[in-house]
Amino acid sequence: NMPFVIVEFWEGRTVDQKRNLVKAITKAMVDEAACKPEHLHVVIHDTPKDSWGRAGVLGIDMEENKK
Repeated sequence: NMPFVIVEFWEGRTVDQKRNLVKAITKAMVDEAACKPEHLHVVIHDTPKDSWGRAGVLGIDMEENKK
């Protein structure tokens, strides 16, 4: 069994943030889903805001991201 966790979010996190996230996800999967850490894959997809849309609007065009 080779479980995968895929994280999709807008780019901008630091390597340290991603490192800590992978550790936290791994711990949660080991503690709560009985996964073996050596079998767990965590994949982070950093997507540019100009390649992600919500409600028909690109991320770069959303009002909250124009500040």
